[in-house]
Amino acid sequence: MRVAAFSELTGPDGVSISNQPTPEPERGEAVVSVEACAINRHDLWILEGDSAMVDTDDLPFVSGLDVAGTVDAVGEGVTALEPGDRVVLCPNETCGTCRYCREGPENLCENFSLYHGGLAEAARVRADRLVRLPDGVGTVDAAALPTAYMTAFHMLRRIDAGPGDLVFIPGVTGGVGVAGVQLASVLGAQSVGTSSSQTKLERVESLGLDYAIESTDPDEIRAAVTDIGPVDGVLNHLGGEYTQLGLDVLRRGGRMAICGRTAGGTSEIDIPDLFLGHKRVIGSTMGTQGDLERIVGLVADGKLTPEIEATYPLEETGAAFAAMQDRDSVGKLVVTP
Repeated sequence: MRVAAFSELTGPDGVSISNQPTPEPERGEAVVSVEACAINRHDLWILEGDSAMVDTDDLPFVSGLDVAGTVDAVGEGVTALEPGDRVVLCPNETCGTCRYCREGPENLCENFSLYHGGLAEAARVRADRLVRLPDGVGTVDAAALPTAYMTAFHMLRRIDAGPGDLVFIPGVTGGVGVAGVQLASVLGAQSVGTSSSQTKLERVESLGLDYAIESTDPDEIRAAVTDIGPVDGVLNHLGGEYTQLGLDVLRRGGRMAICGRTAGGTSEIDIPDLFLGHKRVIGSTMGTQGDLERIVGLVADGKLTPEIEATYPLEETGAAFAAMQDRDSVGKLVVTP
């Protein structure tokens, strides 16, 4: 089978197409014929050499978390799936034995990790991590869901977003930002988002963004959000200086979920504002398989259409990462092997 492997951790030019043996399923596993695999900034960080998970000793490395396709074969002990089933993978990898796996939610697992290997014509995965796709849910749409939409959905649940709430999403034109806008709308909440690009903001407004702020300056953003009204919750996938900004615009008792570090891996915050305002800062990683099943259901019911910027054949995987690196996209970039 063909794979798009990271042969060098030098950015998009480090992707090369090569051949590897087609995998065979072991007990409890399935092999999926990959029809679509979305890429994420997580993959790009690896490709740029900015991830502790992968170094040059691991090369060539096949990344790709968000796998959708058709079951080709199943291993011993797999009874819930059969060849021909259309599926999407929940990329969570958990130990199944720690306290948090036993008590839930699963993404608290002490040994939590993520699946890699979807940028290929076939992927060997844990069969119990596959979610069946209803009729009418295409594999390209399904591949957009696991990382960005599952993460945003779980964050919205963590901040308890609901009808009438106002949710602030800095960097709203990224994958989690776009997903957050669409899912907030499904939940009946309003959203306010920021970007440096008016053109990209207009795209996200067409997807349900209620208030758009064209700025990356924290002082300008703070003033603009304050004029709109008190914020009930924040989806912060940027980190850095946006953490204090999120706290500044939160109402008393408001909640901020943080899932990323694109703008910086450390933040300085005003501690008195945090405790005097009874505000909450909540760490959030990915989501649960139940979250993904609910999102697939929203797509099947016509309540959600994931935003796809472009699709790329496997041999143009490097070009897909270059497009992500350029930050000109709105919505997901999907490789279709």
